[in-house]
Parts: sequence; structure tokens; C-alpha cells
Amino acid sequence: MGIKVRISSLLSQYSNNQRIAEVNGDTVGECLKHLVEQFPKLKLFDKDGKLFAYLGIYVNGESAYPEELDKPVKDGDELSIILMIGGG
Repeated sequence: MGIKVRISSLLSQYSNNQRIAEVNGDTVGECLKHLVEQFPKLKLFDKDGKLFAYLGIYVNGESAYPEELDKPVKDGDELSIILMIGGG
């Protein structure tokens, strides 16, 4: 079954305009690494392997914070990658 990842429309230009992808993994981090393997232009991690601060990750509609990359996932879960834009 795998895990479905919804990619923000602002990031989809780096995933060949694909807005939904199927990945595998036991944690959010494993799933996102698998996603980057599929779409190398999709940059989600800094040089230290940490998730960029301007990205929000949701699992089944709920924020993955504070566990984020270590948060467990299971088959059938849905991840969403949201670009967090601030200003004012």
C-alpha cells in the first residue's frame, strides 16, 4: 500500500509537476528521503540532513512537529509537505 505524499503546488515544479507521490518508510524522515530519491531536484534537507525550517510536515492532517523526521508512520498514512510562508 505505501504512504501517500501530497506535495505543495509551490514545490511541485521540483517533482515533475507531480502533486502526489507514493513512498515507503517507517518514519517521516525515511519517507521524505525516499521522496527525494524519486525527485532529486526536490530539496527538503539542509547540508546537515535537517528539514528546512520553512517546510511544514503533516501526517494525516496533523502537524508532525515536534517529532518531525522521527515521527512513526504506517501503510495508508498520508503526508503533506507545506511551504510555510511568513511576512507582515
